This record gives sequence, C-alpha cells and structure tokens, in this order.
Amino acid sequence: MASEQIGYRGPTACAAAGITYRQLDYWARTGLVEPSVRPAHGSGTQRLYSFRDVVVLKIVKRFLDTGVSLQNIRTAVQHLRERGFCDLERMTLMSDGATVYECTSPDEVHALLQGGQGIFGIAVGVVWRDVESALSQLHGERVDTGETLVGHNPADELARRRNRAV
Repeated sequence: MASEQIGYRGPTACAAAGITYRQLDYWARTGLVEPSVRPAHGSGTQRLYSFRDVVVLKIVKRFLDTGVSLQNIRTAVQHLRERGFCDLERMTLMSDGATVYECTSPDEVHALLQGGQGIFGIAVGVVWRDVESALSQLHGERVDTGETLVGHNPADELARRRNRAV
C-alpha cells in the first residue's frame, strides 16, 4: 500500500512529533503545517497528516526548542514546501537563531560552520527515522477506506520504492 494512502490523525501526529494538540491545531489554522492528506472541513471532521507532514511537525518542534523564531521557521517550511519536500531525508537544516539554512552536502554544512553561521543543525534523516519508529507503534488510517492500521511502518513502502529504483 502506498504511503500516500495512509494518514495520521491529530493525536497520532502529536505523539510522533512530540507536540501538543494545541500546537498542532494552531499550526494548521495559521498555515504553518497543514495536513496534506485531509484538512478539517468544519467541526467533526478529522484532519489527516501524511508521514512527511509529521516529519515537518517534528522539525518545527526542534527549531522552536532551540529558540528559532516562528517567523523564521515559517520561512523555512515555506521553502521546503516550494521544493516539494524533495530529498527531505537527505537534508540538513542549520540555523544561527535568526536564519534557517538548507544544506544538502557535508561541504555545505562545513562551509556554513566555517563562516561562523551555523549554531544548530537538524539532520532530517535522523528526524525521519525517529518519526518512522514512533509511527510504527501508533495507528494510521487508510485514506480510501478509513480502516485503522495498527503498527503500520511507513518505511516499508519507502524501502520497496528505493529498492525498485536501484
């Protein structure tokens, strides 16, 4: 089953990302991280977040924990959104507290550190694996049928795709 066909409800996304439901709701309402599988349409509907959405939620949380302003995080998330979240798991995000930088190679990280810029870095691949691990213990939901999937591991489908591509 393709990982795009699986969504995670708010409480599951919160548990995997390490955030409160209040944060999740605020970030969705203000457009910081909106659920890409199914947005809420009035009261009573459940938002469904994709695996990538949950990874981005956890990245936002990590930046907030280090003191990066929400405004700068918004800029970084918008940049990721414009790129289509391509190669997210291979990316390192660095911040000097004021600006967030995207580094896709060790050379870029090194250059940023030598320039005195980088203070804090997030290896997105590590966050990716943390979210995979957390979600493998939680419930997902099939988008087409609403069937609850217990202990679904989104990495299974991604691993199959990578092996086919090689």
